[in-house]
Amino acid sequence: MDKPLSPESASHAALLGIDDVRAAARRIEGAVVRTAMDYSRTLSEITGAEIWLKFENLQFTAAYKERGALNAILMLGGDKANRGVIAASAGNHAQGLSYHGTRLGVPVTIVMPRTTPTVKVMQTEAVGGKVVLEGETFDEAYAHARKLEDELGLTFVHPFDDPHVAAGQGTVALEMLEEVPDLEMLVIPVGGGGLASGMGVAARAIKPDIALIGVEAELFPSMYNRLKHNELPCGGDTLAEGIAVKEPGEFTSAVLRRLLDDMVLVSESALERAVSLLLQIEKTVVEGAGAAGLAAVLSHPARFKGRKIGIPITGGNIDTRLLANVLLRDLARSGRLARLRLTLQDRPGALFKVMREFDRHNVNIIEIYHQRIFTHLPAKGLITDIECEARDKDQLDALVETLREKGYAVDQVELN
Repeated sequence: MDKPLSPESASHAALLGIDDVRAAARRIEGAVVRTAMDYSRTLSEITGAEIWLKFENLQFTAAYKERGALNAILMLGGDKANRGVIAASAGNHAQGLSYHGTRLGVPVTIVMPRTTPTVKVMQTEAVGGKVVLEGETFDEAYAHARKLEDELGLTFVHPFDDPHVAAGQGTVALEMLEEVPDLEMLVIPVGGGGLASGMGVAARAIKPDIALIGVEAELFPSMYNRLKHNELPCGGDTLAEGIAVKEPGEFTSAVLRRLLDDMVLVSESALERAVSLLLQIEKTVVEGAGAAGLAAVLSHPARFKGRKIGIPITGGNIDTRLLANVLLRDLARSGRLARLRLTLQDRPGALFKVMREFDRHNVNIIEIYHQRIFTHLPAKGLITDIECEARDKDQLDALVETLREKGYAVDQVELN
């Protein structure tokens, strides 16, 4: 994706180099976790590639964002540090900045939209941040943070469009290549571009021939649009809210324009599958954005087959109820859970006869829903939805085939 840079873009890109990333590594050493870098035999078998995972979800605040936030704080100097820092964030940047600012005695103010879930406010306050709720959207919260920056003499720490922040994030790549020097490719989640910029600069300087692939959610292809000159729609309710950015950074865009070999998009179902696989196989909790790299490899197997790939697992802050939904939906897609919709006659014994077939096929019934009133059927008909659990898709298909052979109209309620 190499493109000629404008003079302004070239000056932006020159603000970040390998020396900056190495200096950041020395600066933050011992204050952040040097997370594990492990080979996944099972994921390698599934994908056909050699998969190495960097577990940044094991940081204290469960995300890589600590690295850049800490580096930015340590670059402040005495007077600015005493006055404090401010940011607009409802996610991992807020927690990383609050945790390390408080640890170092630097006052931290975080502006969040009023619509921010209470749990995120509480998590940020729990690690020492002062939360200000302002506006209904992130843009309104951001504008208020910049206003307070001027009024209170605070230093604004951008979540991604800042060379000091990106340099801190780049230390992830330093550690990955120290552990596994012969990696052929890095597959990196991209939102605003801070992580990919820092990692890309570091990796390309250490190993010039390494391939760098950026990943965005299909619902938020903002950097994809900018680098590929597309106009795909941007917005929606994505599992990968950590990379759901409508406007990527100017600085990061300039860096990534000259570094990335390509960008790919991943669907919501691919993100769900990746989150589920990481929990089932690696026994690690990962948020949607954190699983984007694996989702890309799963979605585009031909592109990655046979390559030795490093994937940063960027964060693990996912709501437990949402995680439960993701896991159950994955079971449904694999054929182990299903909702079967049958049309029955409303007469004694009708449901019992159906239950007998479930018993014969050893398919477990979880829930039964009868619908007699709001239906297009005649008054003596009813619709029955049966949620059930099977050993695998073949067992479920055999049950459906038997029911249809016995004259029942059966439909399986499909997921998107």
